[in-house]
Amino acid sequence: MMRYIFHKLSRFHYQSVIGKIIRLPLKFIPSEAEVRILFGKLKGKKWIAGSGSHNYWLGGYEYYKQRIFEKMVKERSVVYDIGAHVGFYTLLASVLVGENGKVYAFEPNPRNLDYLKRHLAINGVTNVEVMECAVSDKDGYASFDIDKRHDLGHISDSGSFKVKICTLDSLVFSKKILPPNFIKIDVEGAEFQVLNGAKEILKKFSPVLILDIHSPEIGKRCIELLTPFDYSFYPIDNQSPKDSHELLAIKKEKG
Repeated sequence: MMRYIFHKLSRFHYQSVIGKIIRLPLKFIPSEAEVRILFGKLKGKKWIAGSGSHNYWLGGYEYYKQRIFEKMVKERSVVYDIGAHVGFYTLLASVLVGENGKVYAFEPNPRNLDYLKRHLAINGVTNVEVMECAVSDKDGYASFDIDKRHDLGHISDSGSFKVKICTLDSLVFSKKILPPNFIKIDVEGAEFQVLNGAKEILKKFSPVLILDIHSPEIGKRCIELLTPFDYSFYPIDNQSPKDSHELLAIKKEKG
C-alpha cells in the first residue's frame, strides 16, 4: 500500500507547485549518498541517490511495470535488461531470478555504466553480467548521442562518440550469453532494431518481452515483426496495443 501511495505522489510533475513541495527535502540529500530502497522486492538494497530520479529508491518508480516484472520473471530464469540505465531493473531481475538465475545488463552510456556497476558492487550482486554495448540489428560500432541530461542516449549518425553494437542472435548462437526467458527493452527508439537482430532467438526460445515504445510508428513495426512468431500483446499503460508506450508481449499458448 505504501509503495502505491509513493507511486501516486511521484506522478505530480516536478515543475508543478505540489511537485516542488514534495521534492524539496530531497534536494538536501548528497548526490553520492548511499540510501536504502524503501519498498518492494528491492526493499533494503543500497542505492546511490544522485544516480537518477529519487523515485527509484522512494518506491514510486514505474509502479505498474514493476508489478508486471515481478509477476513474469521467474526463479532460475535468464533475463536480458537491454537499456539497463543505472541498474534498477537489473537489480530487480537479480533478486527475482535468484542465485541460480542469470541477468545480462546491456548499457553503452559510460555515465550509466559507472552507476550500474557501482549498484551491483555495493549490493554484492554475483548473478549479473554487464554487457558494454548497444543492442541493434548488426554487429560492429556506431555513433552514440547522449542527451542534455547525460543519463539517456541513443544510436545516432550525429553522435559524439563510438560505441560497440551487437545483435542478440550473434551473442546467443556464438554461446557468449545464455538464451533468454525474459527481455526488457528500453532503448530510446531502437526497439525495432533490437528485435530485428533477435529473430532467431524469438523463433527458437520465445522469451517474454517488455517493450518501452518511443513512437506509434515504432510500435507498429515491432508488432508486425513479432506477430509471425505468435506473440500476443498486452498494453501496460491502458492504451490499445498500437498506441501503447509500454507493451508486454507473450507467446500464444498452443491449443
